[in-house]
Amino acid sequence: MKKFLKILGIVGIVLAVVLAGGFIYFNSSFPKVEPAKNITVEITKARLERGKYLVSHVTVCTDCHSSRDFSKFSGPIKPETEGIGGETFGEEMGFPGSITPKNITPASLGTWSDGEIIRAITCGVTKDEEVIFPLMPYYNYNQLSEEDLYSIVSYIRSLKPVENQTPERELNFPLNYIVNTLAVEKYTPKESVNKDDKIKYGKYLVTIASCGDCHTPTIENEPDMERQFAGGNDFNLPIGTIRTANLTPDIETGIGNWTREDFIKKFKYYDNDTTRNISVGEKDFNSVMPWTMYAGMTEGDLGAIYDYLRTVKPVKNLVQKWTPPQQNLTKK
Repeated sequence: MKKFLKILGIVGIVLAVVLAGGFIYFNSSFPKVEPAKNITVEITKARLERGKYLVSHVTVCTDCHSSRDFSKFSGPIKPETEGIGGETFGEEMGFPGSITPKNITPASLGTWSDGEIIRAITCGVTKDEEVIFPLMPYYNYNQLSEEDLYSIVSYIRSLKPVENQTPERELNFPLNYIVNTLAVEKYTPKESVNKDDKIKYGKYLVTIASCGDCHTPTIENEPDMERQFAGGNDFNLPIGTIRTANLTPDIETGIGNWTREDFIKKFKYYDNDTTRNISVGEKDFNSVMPWTMYAGMTEGDLGAIYDYLRTVKPVKNLVQKWTPPQQNLTKK
């Protein structure tokens, strides 16, 4: 018996050593990402204007990194909160833990180099080597042209500095370790896309706007690329379950019957003071899509997005956009 216990003790020690070695190896090996580059972005008027346009209306960084007012339709950004950090995404919404977008004003990023900000945007790794949860679509931002990326950095640098400490991230096991493997290894500078090539430019805009992240159905938490842009993803909220629309050119269930003008008008409807401030009751339908932000896109850019979406595979997928809470309970 003593011999058995001795052997058992030795096995336990060996396992502990192996696990400790594996833990040390894992932490020393990840994230696999290139060091932040020694870059200083020249801030120009053109870059500030382009950066504001992208951050506010295309990449919509301030959608997550600001406080939104959901007493109004689509949750427009509350005044004086641009970039101060956002709402917490928790398990009640289907997330594996608790994730709060950080403060990205100069009050928080003032000690970061431009290269560190660029690496965070395009590779998902912070100044402190922490891998950002891919709620932030850095896989898509990795496709930003170098000039657009520099413009975004310029504009972020210009935000009003606001001291605001956001809660630390808490991810469930084992994702709290797996997240360290998700960073993109490097960013390769991309050339600007010719805006005259409407379909190519539209694809670029759709990518950096991350349309597919919400509008592509998933299978076991992975995007179902056979049904890309077919919609139907659930957002479980206190007002019920909201589902994303089918953006494919399917005639019956998508945007196949929409004209280019119809598509542009749908967005531009929210581009005025009245429709940016539509009051919504606590139990009424609302939308997590930031219509009031995307509404600020130019008609040319919206038209290019439409032109590209007309080229994707039509997928028949009829989406019920909203199930009120009482109906969810009835179905259960």
